[in-house]
Amino acid sequence: MKKYHFYLIVGLLCSVFSPSVVAELKIGFVNIVKVMDKAPQVKRANNRLKRELAPRREEIATAKQELRKKEKRLAKDATIMSEQQVRKLSRDVREKRRELARLQDEFQEDINIRRNEELDKIHQVITQVIRELGKSSKYDLILSDGVLFWSKRIDITDQVLRRLSPSRRRHNRR
Repeated sequence: MKKYHFYLIVGLLCSVFSPSVVAELKIGFVNIVKVMDKAPQVKRANNRLKRELAPRREEIATAKQELRKKEKRLAKDATIMSEQQVRKLSRDVREKRRELARLQDEFQEDINIRRNEELDKIHQVITQVIRELGKSSKYDLILSDGVLFWSKRIDITDQVLRRLSPSRRRHNRR
């Protein structure tokens, strides 16, 4: 579908404008994958998420250790324990496994939600930077996703990354 849109845009541009007007078009391309990989905002967001979620990771690690201890005890002492003690410990192990699985599922869901929230914020910043660059550099069209080929001549990815750098962003806010 994106490929279709790209070809439609290019076709319309070529058919509507005369060759001299098309030659004057200023087109840029942004490699969003590269921007998301190298943008300092992404690195800061990842560090923030690690710090924010560290206590939950520790909670899960503790729950895993407790489960392992109970499983080892069950495996080691089952022969010398009474049948009732074995059933009680087995039940406890099953409950701990369920609790651990629940904790892990909730944790993974929370990670996904928080990561998506952070990525949405970063995407808004990147989009704003690309728009500002487009306006200030007088681009007629800036493309990103769905492009199969682009030349280095129209690749403005490094310009976008420079504008996303912390020193540049602080300067722009003043």
